[in-house]
Amino acid sequence: MATVGFIREELEAREGATLSPHAALARNSRGRRTPEPEDPIRTCFQRDRDRIVHSKAFRRLMHKTQVFLSPLGDHYRTRLTHTIEVMQLSRSIARGCSLNEDLAEAIALGHDLGHSPFGHAGESALSEIFGAYEPGARFIHSQQSLRVVTLLERRGDKIGLNLTDEVLDGIAKHSKHGGALAGYGDVPRTLEGQIVRYCDRLAYINHDIDDAIRAGIIAHEDLPRRAIQTLGASGTVRIETVDHDVILQCRGRDEIKLSQPVLDAVEAIKDFMFERVYLNDAAKTQEPKAQAVIKKLFTYYMEHPSELPSEFAQGADSLPRRVCDYIAGFTDRFAIKKFKELFLEPLVSEIPREWDA
Repeated sequence: MATVGFIREELEAREGATLSPHAALARNSRGRRTPEPEDPIRTCFQRDRDRIVHSKAFRRLMHKTQVFLSPLGDHYRTRLTHTIEVMQLSRSIARGCSLNEDLAEAIALGHDLGHSPFGHAGESALSEIFGAYEPGARFIHSQQSLRVVTLLERRGDKIGLNLTDEVLDGIAKHSKHGGALAGYGDVPRTLEGQIVRYCDRLAYINHDIDDAIRAGIIAHEDLPRRAIQTLGASGTVRIETVDHDVILQCRGRDEIKLSQPVLDAVEAIKDFMFERVYLNDAAKTQEPKAQAVIKKLFTYYMEHPSELPSEFAQGADSLPRRVCDYIAGFTDRFAIKKFKELFLEPLVSEIPREWDA
């Protein structure tokens, strides 16, 4: 009977016997920046997954915007639900291609840990104000996600989560920064990382369409007809279409891609969503307010660095970098709370009591 100490070895042997020759095997991992003993039960990628799930940054995703700011309903996606949907699709494709599900899951769960409050509107504002104080600096959420897992998260007195090289690579390279789905660039080294990169972008063919219809920004009949004929009329069918297509195209091969008809349909949906939703004034009515909140908070802490929490009050990084790290970790509601505390409540307290009459 196997003892606990042999369970991880059994799991690693099972990976080697059942996964594709193109899969990233846990036993062949490039390891961690700081070497540490292996877990007796979990593979290194399973261990990474657990560290990410138990991090504070992961819990904060629940209250960070996906597309719509301050939605008036409980059924709109948040950054956390987006992360879970990307993880589910990534695992499904990895399983169908006989690749490493645990690695795909860990990368997917960690890929958006560095996102700012207020979605891409907050990211844009944070990048602008960061660059104003530190010329040439930019805020890019994929790079921030890497900072979160390597520098900003803590495990007791340990700095960072000390994740494996393969997970760090997938997190750092998950974003296409608005480029075409099949575009070239700095792609993840593993196929599992490339799957997450695809699935992060494929999510809009399901949940962003659903949220935009719920918000009244678009109607189902507005969607590009030819693309819908190829992908399917519902979000469930569209996800199944791309899931099956990637698996059929890539099973047994050293590549991750969609067939040309499906890729063309996905790109048509992407172009439609950018024109009608992501860059649409009706969907962006709250963005100027959110961006003003970010910029005002950033300026305040630059002028009052003593009010930064202890972990951000000093360090080798510049003050703008530390302020950026602090604000990037805010949830939407915490950013609004701090804004009210710093700028609105002092104004109210200064109003003469007789004015309330």
